[in-house]
Formats: sequence, structure tokens, C-alpha cells
Amino acid sequence: MKTYHTVTLAMLAGFGLGVAAVQTIHAQATPPIYRIAEIEITDVDAYTKEFAPKAQAALKGAGGKFLAAGQKVTALEGAPPKTRVTIQVWDSLEKMKAAYESAEYKEARKIGDKYAKFRAFAVEGLPQ
Repeated sequence: MKTYHTVTLAMLAGFGLGVAAVQTIHAQATPPIYRIAEIEITDVDAYTKEFAPKAQAALKGAGGKFLAAGQKVTALEGAPPKTRVTIQVWDSLEKMKAAYESAEYKEARKIGDKYAKFRAFAVEGLPQ
């Protein structure tokens, strides 16, 4: 009977330590980085056909995920942007910067600069 109690207590202690470790790991996880861009397009057809597929492939291949992209923007306060808006999520600011500095994206951007003006910024997400 004594061994039974010892084993049970050891299992409960192990479970408690495991729960504490998982909580610590989650607390230390870095929050995601969101990239928001406003893109003023001068030639929608050329932008859509020549630039967007190449840029999206380069960014997705580097770990970026597109959460929203489009020109149908509803203003909630103030005037709506007269541009396309994209929202992406990245694991870290370093990964995002590396993707935008990659040769593949820079090559695509040469095309994009012919058809659009870009304004973008990054913001750190809140811990979940």
C-alpha cells in the first residue's frame, strides 16, 4: 500500500512539473509580427499579373502568411485608404526583414515599383 501512494504522489508531482513547464514555455514564446502595407497601384492589371504572384511566392516561401489583401476596405474612422491593403503575419521581425531583403523578392519588387507606390510598417502582436 505504501508503494502505491509513493507512485501516485510521484505521478502527480511529475504532472504538476509538466504543467508548469508548458506554462513557462508558452509565456516565453515570442509574439507574432504583423506587416501592414498600403499600396497605391497605378496599373492594376499589370500589378496583378506581373508583380503580385512573384512577390507572394517569395514571401510565402520565406514563412510569411497573408491574412488579408485587397482593395475593398471599409473605413470605420476617417477616410478609407485609396489603395490596396495587405496584412501579413510573421514568426519574427528578423524573418520578415530577411524575406524582404531576399534576391527573389528584390527582383519582383523591381516590377512592382513600375506599377505601385508602397507604404508599410510592422507591429508586434500581443502575447496570447
